[in-house]
Amino acid sequence: LSKCSKLCYAIGGAPNQVAGSASSFFLQIYLLDIAHITPFQASLVLFIGKATGAVTDPIAGFFISKSRWTKIGRLMPWVLACTPFLIVSYFLMWYLPPFASARVAWYLIFYSLFQALTTLFQVPYSALTMFLSTDQKDRDSATAYRMTMEVLGTLIGASLQGQIVASAHISPHCTVNPSVNTTGSWHETPSIPDPSDTLSHQVKVYMIAAGVIAGVYLLGIVVLFLGVKERDDPYALNSDTAIPFCKGLALTMKYGPYVKLTASFLLISTAVQLEQGNFVLFCTHASGLRNHFQYLVVIILLSASVSVPFWQKFLQRFGKKCAACGISWMIPFAVMLVTIPNLILAYFVAFISGLSIAASLLLPWSMLPDVVDNFRLQNPHGKGHETIFYSSYVFFTKMSAGIGLGISAAGLEFAGYKPGICRQSEDVILTLKLLIGAVPAILILLGLFILLFYPITEESRKKTKLALEELR
Repeated sequence: LSKCSKLCYAIGGAPNQVAGSASSFFLQIYLLDIAHITPFQASLVLFIGKATGAVTDPIAGFFISKSRWTKIGRLMPWVLACTPFLIVSYFLMWYLPPFASARVAWYLIFYSLFQALTTLFQVPYSALTMFLSTDQKDRDSATAYRMTMEVLGTLIGASLQGQIVASAHISPHCTVNPSVNTTGSWHETPSIPDPSDTLSHQVKVYMIAAGVIAGVYLLGIVVLFLGVKERDDPYALNSDTAIPFCKGLALTMKYGPYVKLTASFLLISTAVQLEQGNFVLFCTHASGLRNHFQYLVVIILLSASVSVPFWQKFLQRFGKKCAACGISWMIPFAVMLVTIPNLILAYFVAFISGLSIAASLLLPWSMLPDVVDNFRLQNPHGKGHETIFYSSYVFFTKMSAGIGLGISAAGLEFAGYKPGICRQSEDVILTLKLLIGAVPAILILLGLFILLFYPITEESRKKTKLALEELR
C-alpha cells in the first residue's frame, strides 16, 4: 500500500472530524448563549441527535452489507452519495431561525440529520480500512495516517471555529465594577444580544464558520475518490458466503474480545466527549479563562495531532494494551485545573490532555481490525462481517456519548444555568468542575480496568496473522 494511498485515505476522513470537532466544542455553548434555549432543551437536542446517529449505525451496516460490488467498490458509493446532504445539514445546524417558538425543533431536526448522515459517511469509510490491504502492518499504518489526519482535522475544526466565533463570547459587558467594592462584582447584563436579531454579530460569525467548514467536505471527498482504490479480499474463496446481518450482529455481541474492547472504549470516549462538550463552558464560566478558551482548544488538538505518530511507534514497540496507559495521563492534571485554576497550569493541562486524547482516538481503531481478523479466523468461510463490527462499535460509542452529553446539559439545567449572564451561580460552577474533572476520571479508570481483560495480545496477533496467511 503506497504512502500516497494512505495519505489520500486519511485526508478523506478529515472533514468529518473538522465538523465533529466544531460541534463537540461549540454546539452546547451556541445553543445556550446564542440560540437562548434552556439547558434542558439543549440536553434533548444533544441526546436525541447522538441517539439518532447511533441508531443509524446498525441500519447503515445492514444496507451496506447488502450492497453489491460496483466499479468503484462496495463502500465508496455510500461515502460519495451522502456527502452533499451532509454539507447542507451541517450548515443549517448553525443557522438561527427567525422564529423563536420552534427553534428547539429546528436544531433537533438538523442536528439529528447531521448525526445520521455522519454515520452513513463514517461506517463505510472506517470499514474501508479492511479493504485497502490484507496485510496487518499496512492496515495499522493506514490507521495511523488516518488518525493523524483526523486529529489534524479536529484541530483545524476547533481552531477555525474558535478563531472565527471567539468574539461572540468575549463581551465588554462582563467586566469587574470597582466602584461597588474592593473585591469587585460582576455586572449581570446579558453578554449576548437579542437572538431574534438575525443580523447580530454573533449569528454572522457562526454562519461564516459553518460555511468554511462545510466547504472542507468537498476537498476531502475529491481527494478520497481520486486517491483510494477499494479492493476485495483477493484470497477469499468462491465458496465463501456473506454472513446475514442479524446473525452477524448476534455473533459480534457474543464475541468476547469485541465486547471487552467496545465496553472499554465507550466509557473512555464518553469521558472525552464530556471534556470536549463542557470545556468552553468551563473556561467561560468556571475558571476565569474566558479570553483564552480558543487558544487552549488549539493547544489540546495540536498536542494530539503531533503525538499520534509517537503513539503509533509506542504501540508497535510495547503493544497496544500497554499504550492505553497514556489515556490516564489527563486525569491528575484535569483535577489540578479544577482545584487550582491558573493560566499557566491550564496550558500545561491542555498539552497533556492532547496526548491522552490522541491515544484514545488511535487505539480503538487500531485494535478493531485485530478483532475482525481474529473473528475471521474462527469463521473462515464467512464474509461481509467487517461492516457489522464497525457499525455496531460506532453505535455503542455514539449512544454512550449522547447519554453523557444529555445528562451533563440536564445537570446544568438542574444547577440553574442562565444563558447570557456574565457570572453563573456557585452550583453551576461546581457542576462544570465535576463534568471536567471527577466524572471523566471515573469513566476513564473504569474503561482501562475493563481493557485489562482484553484477550488479544501482540503474540496472539502474530499467530492470527500467520494462520490467516496459511488459510488464504
